[in-house]
Amino acid sequence: MNKRNVATIPPSLIAPCGLNCRLCRAYNRERNRCPGCRGDDSQKSPSCVNCKIKNCTELEGKRFCHSCRKFPCDNFKLLEKRYSTKYGLSLVENLNHIREHGVRAFIRNEKMKWQCPKCSSLLCVHKTECVVCKYQWK
Repeated sequence: MNKRNVATIPPSLIAPCGLNCRLCRAYNRERNRCPGCRGDDSQKSPSCVNCKIKNCTELEGKRFCHSCRKFPCDNFKLLEKRYSTKYGLSLVENLNHIREHGVRAFIRNEKMKWQCPKCSSLLCVHKTECVVCKYQWK
């Protein structure tokens, strides 16, 4: 079993936009693994390094986009549209949950919501099957 697939989600893996990096294809791949949006840029793809949300100057001193006076900005709206349309995941809902209940409660919810019913590993939002046991979940 891939050691990264145990149901552990450190708060550092929750991106400023509300995405749980633990569920990302780049984090879960075997080679050239991404350390998450808040991790070291030297291990990321150019598109992740150049992310407009991660690099937003309005985020300085803020942990999540929902704390920004411009929330939701155009860049966030584009990302929200892509994730809600393509993957059925709402970053707005994620950030609202974090704002209302805190990041630890959000993480507890994510563990239950994204756990594979067959092997209990965390699923990948970008794939339709469990990366560990190949269970088809979509």
